[in-house]
Amino acid sequence: MSDSGALLFARYAYPPNELGYCGPSGASALLRSDLPGEIARRARGFEGAWAYLEYLSRASGDPLDPVAVSAYWVGDSLPVESDFSDLLPYLRARFAGQLGGTWESAAGRAIPHHSFHVFEVYPWAALLRRTGNPTAVSVLDRCRIRTGKVVAVRGETARVTSRPLVWDGSTLSAGAPCEEEVAWSAGGRSLLDGLSPGDRVALHWDWVCDVITPEQASRIESLEERQRRALFPEKCHTPGLASAP
Repeated sequence: MSDSGALLFARYAYPPNELGYCGPSGASALLRSDLPGEIARRARGFEGAWAYLEYLSRASGDPLDPVAVSAYWVGDSLPVESDFSDLLPYLRARFAGQLGGTWESAAGRAIPHHSFHVFEVYPWAALLRRTGNPTAVSVLDRCRIRTGKVVAVRGETARVTSRPLVWDGSTLSAGAPCEEEVAWSAGGRSLLDGLSPGDRVALHWDWVCDVITPEQASRIESLEERQRRALFPEKCHTPGLASAP
């Protein structure tokens, strides 16, 4: 399997693994850039992400092909104009018994991207629609891949601006930019070479996954908005960070 794809996978998979939400124990192994083989072995333990990676890599045969990994986390090279008509039958076999979300009735909107898994396979968006539970907003906000800009860097942390999700009782949308503190390194280990003020970044939970291009930021934001508008159709378009000055 591709070493570069394994390292790219680890950039995005580390934060929820470190928090104990998914994947095998021992998250620090995902920061070992010198051990891509171990990362590849551990990646199979991320049952949700791995299912999409196997789907995306059917042609190449390598679930850690960097093209497949980037398509799942960022949306690079993901042909969203496709109806992915075979995705739901595939997921029904892989996620049998997964309850609470809207994914089984998602024909026409299912895509092999992290935003679909967060908003439709996990139960939080459906719970929010039913109950308005504020915990659901917080989990959706943190669990999605979101974009930000670095304001300052200090040691292993950085201040970034990002747009948190806000709920007004009927619409879930991107709110006004605000600053938050996130980590980009842990115990002296990181998969990034470093950060600088002005860098545009991808964030997962309270972690900087990668430095990204404006085009990648726009891709992440537009794919997420596609999912939110499908579930909360009354939402009006809100410009994303990618278009901010």
